[in-house]
Amino acid sequence: MNVCIVGTGYVGLVTAACLAEMGNHIVCVDSNPAIISGLKGGAVQIFEPGLEPLVKRNMLEGRLQFSVDLKEAMENALFIFNCVGTPPHDDGSCDLSQVREVARQIGERITEYKIIVNKSTVPVGTADEVHRIVRAEVARRGLSFEFDVVSNPEFLKEGDAVNDFMKPDRIIVGTDNVRTAKLLEALYAPYARSRDKMVVMNVRSAEMTKYAANCMLATKISFINEIANICERVGADVSAVRRGIGADHRIGYHFIYPGVGYGGSCFPKDVKALVTTARRSGYDPELIAAVDAVNHRQKTVLAEKIEAYFSGQGGLSGKVLALWGLAFKANTDDIREAASLELIQALTAAKMRVNAFDPVAAGRARERLADNALVQIYEHQYDALEGADALAVVTDWNQFRNPDFERVKRLLKAPVIFDGRNLYDPDIVAGQGLAYISIGRARVNPEARQAADRENENR
Repeated sequence: MNVCIVGTGYVGLVTAACLAEMGNHIVCVDSNPAIISGLKGGAVQIFEPGLEPLVKRNMLEGRLQFSVDLKEAMENALFIFNCVGTPPHDDGSCDLSQVREVARQIGERITEYKIIVNKSTVPVGTADEVHRIVRAEVARRGLSFEFDVVSNPEFLKEGDAVNDFMKPDRIIVGTDNVRTAKLLEALYAPYARSRDKMVVMNVRSAEMTKYAANCMLATKISFINEIANICERVGADVSAVRRGIGADHRIGYHFIYPGVGYGGSCFPKDVKALVTTARRSGYDPELIAAVDAVNHRQKTVLAEKIEAYFSGQGGLSGKVLALWGLAFKANTDDIREAASLELIQALTAAKMRVNAFDPVAAGRARERLADNALVQIYEHQYDALEGADALAVVTDWNQFRNPDFERVKRLLKAPVIFDGRNLYDPDIVAGQGLAYISIGRARVNPEARQAADRENENR
């Protein structure tokens, strides 16, 4: 099939490459000539495992093209996917200016039946608004013909987006038109060979499904973080509690990893947007608002632990923290709403220096933190440790999971690790002679571990 993709960001580029991989002819459009020029030269501007070779292969084989000309791109296309960004306003509501502008431009250019697909995450009612905008532009030109606007929200995890697109759990389609649903079913058939994955519903329900899904996952994260904070205060171990509740198949183990809160481009934005939508509709969403509030508070937990640790040592001023991890999670270079940024802001405000390392997100972090003279970003993981007073781990990159603890201890001025992701076994870390402070678990000191070992030997 011929498909036009509007937007070359995270959603647009993944959608374009994955649809092209199945033999469709894709023209991907962006209004930024520099981005299109770069993509034509093989430069993929976002980091996503597996995406770059997919883009290059389909370009080479002629199935994937890039253009700044929307009219030309949509001329032979049956489907026009709207994949532009929907960033949050200051009040948490969704900025639909790019979505509306694309709708207006489609309306100015459309000449025959097309299926306009809202792929971006947008508030309930957006498809109706897009339909009105396109229809008004068509009428303004003195024309009248049929077209459809459907909701087909993306469910792509950053760091695993290609796999999510190729092997989806479900494909949500919002439309009341049976023919349109069948056409989308044909487009997505290669991704649903093992079973029927398409769930067809009305447009507004499809728009709501995306928000409900992300808010449910965010709720699980905030819930386990709340439990972790209680565990610390009552002497329980959140790792044991997690195993206990996760064994219940109604709960499961997914998304109940305690840590420093969720970030990225989806959960924070979507939770706030649904809260705003609910309030504008006359309903106070207390639970969802609490999810956001708990997450905001959780991002301060590690800074508070670091501040408390050094409070008896003259405070944070003049101290140096080695920081492993800047991306909001592993396998992405996305630092939007990352806990690392809040941690850095809090610590440098107290005059603590931060030596940071991230295997992928260093470039974006340098741009974001260029004005903070107390932050230095290193190219190598262990270089960030030399002369630092402590190590904090904030992102769960695989290369952080089994570090050389002897080397860590040798490079640090003080042998202490603050683990914001609970990557390590407290006993193992303490056995290496390092103090260890994590989330929802008791602080472990090497002296206490040695005393316990001696006691066990004497029994």
